[in-house]
Amino acid sequence: MSWYRNTVWFVKGLREYTRGGYESASKHFNPADVEVDVAGRSFLVTGANSGIGKATAKEIARRGGTVHLVCRNRERAEVAKEEIVTETGNQNIFLHIVDISNPKEIWKFAEKFRNEHKLNVLKPGELGVLNYLEVKQIEYQLSDCRTYIMTTALVPLLEKAADARVITVSSGGMLVQKLNISDLQSENGPFDGTMVYAQNKRQQVVLTEQWAKAHRNIHFSVMHPGWADTPAVRSSMPDFYERMKNSLRTDAQGADTVLWLAVSAEAAKLPSGLFFQDRQPVSTHLPLAYTHSPPEDEEKLMEVLEEFSQKFKSVSPRM
Repeated sequence: MSWYRNTVWFVKGLREYTRGGYESASKHFNPADVEVDVAGRSFLVTGANSGIGKATAKEIARRGGTVHLVCRNRERAEVAKEEIVTETGNQNIFLHIVDISNPKEIWKFAEKFRNEHKLNVLKPGELGVLNYLEVKQIEYQLSDCRTYIMTTALVPLLEKAADARVITVSSGGMLVQKLNISDLQSENGPFDGTMVYAQNKRQQVVLTEQWAKAHRNIHFSVMHPGWADTPAVRSSMPDFYERMKNSLRTDAQGADTVLWLAVSAEAAKLPSGLFFQDRQPVSTHLPLAYTHSPPEDEEKLMEVLEEFSQKFKSVSPRM
């Protein structure tokens, strides 16, 4: 079955996830959907110093939004901020340096942010997860916990906002994985970073669906950017990059659906909790792949992440 999933997924990817797939899909886009003024609205974008995160932040800034960049490396983040301000003329760009590998730091940042700022739109993932294909296993295990913390800690702030939205960047790789509630820490068997990454991305899809049910005043969505030529792909997946580099999407093409979900009125008209690819809701399962999970497993995921995340929470500052 895993051979079938991987084969179908790769064939689908060659057709849909490449630059050619984007160019084909974009023929049906309505440019007016993203030609909007978002002045007065506040956006928080993680991983904003490069790749899809930076491309998203830059396009939001062009449209007048207040953008909070959450980055791990100060030097690269300062360069990205200066580039965004220079190219867009938007001075409302704010930088937050957060060690996003550390769940405790995410709690601390999110609770401080909640007390000091307003927020209309949150993009909580990637949180650097692609880079973990080449680093220690524990960071995989925490990746969805970190997405969970960033989102749930900021939900109270989003619930105060008009037209609040949360957009999580996932991956088409999740299509080859069924939610594995029995091994959420990836402790059983040999460690396969690529498959653990795909499992984390499956979990993000489930999280989005569950959040959408629990928070009716916030529009949740999760999306696949396609195969984009980002620094993370180059460094973390060098073999894939060398094989596919002439067919990969640009950062801006990868970020297009994130931008559409963040700013367009059309996106907000669709049901909350869907999985998107090239501005369209798509299935979260391949045909005959048997990757559906029973509701009790999905509920269990939420329970486990809540319990796990609380281990990293310090005493909250006074509200």
